[in-house]
Amino acid sequence: MDLYPIFCRQLRDLTPTHSLVVAFSGGLDSTVLLALAARFAKERGINVRAVHIAHGLQDAAKGWPAHCAQVAKDLGVSCETVAVQVALGPRVSLEAAARKARYLALSAAMSPNDILLTGHHLDDQAETLLLALKRGAGIQGLAAMPERKFFGPQPHHQQWRPLLSCSRQSLEIYAKAQGLSWIEDPSNSDDKFDRNFLRNRIFPQLLAQWPSFNETAARSAELCAEQLQLGLELAEQDLPNLKNNSGGLEIAGLQALSVARRHNVLRHWLQLQHLHPSRAQLQAIWQEVALARTDATPEVRLGESRICRYQGALYVPKHTGLPIALLQLKTDLWQDAGVGQLRLSWVEQEADLIAELDISQLQLSFNISGLRAQPQGRAGSRPLKKLWQEYAVPTWLRAQMPLLLLKEKELIGQEPQGQALIAIPGLFVSQAFTAQPNQAGWRLEWKTQPEV
Repeated sequence: MDLYPIFCRQLRDLTPTHSLVVAFSGGLDSTVLLALAARFAKERGINVRAVHIAHGLQDAAKGWPAHCAQVAKDLGVSCETVAVQVALGPRVSLEAAARKARYLALSAAMSPNDILLTGHHLDDQAETLLLALKRGAGIQGLAAMPERKFFGPQPHHQQWRPLLSCSRQSLEIYAKAQGLSWIEDPSNSDDKFDRNFLRNRIFPQLLAQWPSFNETAARSAELCAEQLQLGLELAEQDLPNLKNNSGGLEIAGLQALSVARRHNVLRHWLQLQHLHPSRAQLQAIWQEVALARTDATPEVRLGESRICRYQGALYVPKHTGLPIALLQLKTDLWQDAGVGQLRLSWVEQEADLIAELDISQLQLSFNISGLRAQPQGRAGSRPLKKLWQEYAVPTWLRAQMPLLLLKEKELIGQEPQGQALIAIPGLFVSQAFTAQPNQAGWRLEWKTQPEV
């Protein structure tokens, strides 16, 4: 099999602004990948370089950086070696820890226009599917490895797997035909690792009985990937109708959905917050938190995070930093308030706040008791404590909610009564300070800090 036309088809969307980074272990798969990438880059006039990750886990690997550098040099490609520390922890396998360290290092070595190429092939895909079955994984695990995905801490970094439709046997035939040399990792014979056990003990028997097993398994993974995409699209449709102003998920809306659809959107909402619940944990969240009696304060913990309930909605409380009061406000620039940033700017129409406000008399504060306000469109003022409840702001968020205040004895059109609550950015503007439609005045903007 000539792998090069397959490789070219997989890279058909590459533009001249892109560069290629090949994850180069020195083994068969990545050696074939680097040879194909080097040929492609030379013909298309784009940059390609290899990155070798040194895990430092075995003595046999000490000579691998030199080998990789020589192979890359022979192919006309530069090669960088990056040493990493593999951090082991409870219930974390050596394979998973090494993989995490490897991809973090690869991401750190990339620039915005780089595309990471990895040498995963058809047999890897079938192994990944079987490992997902062994774990009892859901459709996301059964979808196995996509041909392309974003990865790492930087949202723009992409990983492409151009050999995913090629068997390992075809890679070996190609490598021998091209006179390539590669490393045989001695740890690949250690069957205590799950993937090695499958590769060395199980797959030879499966392929002997069913020669096309890896192809049919990969097809099943593709079908699961389609269903995963369908579920994602459905969750993205459902989620906006279920979220409240405080970021919580309304339980009444979830109850109106089928069990499968409810699990789908609930899982999606949690994944957006970097939480990946098991099926048992998802059921516990629903039964023990969402459906608990109304006077209870239940919660379920997922690692260091907790899922709890307030006024008929589910929440994942997060620490967003310490609020910083702004005693002097400036116009036309973002000012940091610790838990978010505030900006006031003059506009000729579609203003939020009336033009008469003197910005020098405003301040941003937090966690002040005894305030009252009449939000735009409401009849009469109410204590802030009641407004927190009416707007379904959970108790743990209130101390971090920004309060835009008019300083004492500067009230407009009123008798001085202490501090006036002008607005709670992102929640409401008080009636007396709300600009009329198409009126000039002050635009009020607030953006929260990323949660940690």
